[in-house]
Amino acid sequence: MKEYKYKINGNEYAVNINEVCDTTAKVTVNGTEYTVEWEKPVEEKPVVKVQPVAAKPAAAPTPSAKPAAAAPANGHGIKTPLPGVIIDVKVNIGDNVAKGQTVVVLEAMKMENNINADRDGKVTAIQVAKGDTVADGTVLVVLE
Repeated sequence: MKEYKYKINGNEYAVNINEVCDTTAKVTVNGTEYTVEWEKPVEEKPVVKVQPVAAKPAAAPTPSAKPAAAAPANGHGIKTPLPGVIIDVKVNIGDNVAKGQTVVVLEAMKMENNINADRDGKVTAIQVAKGDTVADGTVLVVLE
């Protein structure tokens, strides 16, 4: 039981919250019991807008750079299971990763999702950057 003290228009109230259910609460205000009811808010379904990843201009392309949509020519691509925005890339080219290690953090439907390596390997290419919008199935990181 939680107890609160309120002052409304100069009047003091001692409020005890006795029980809270889905859309009701049983409270005691200055010794008198009340049942408080409220409407359940309508949950809005999130709208996911996926935009193609625009190529970023670079002064000189690196030899390991590949188009974001391209599948790895050799090696194993770690793909995103859902569309979203890249929040962080946790690995660098040349890093050795273990199965289950987080390689990319992806925001999807207002939640941060860790994308983990599904096998041990060495990072040979990173196909995305922080802030990129990706579609599901996009290769994020390539392992050797």
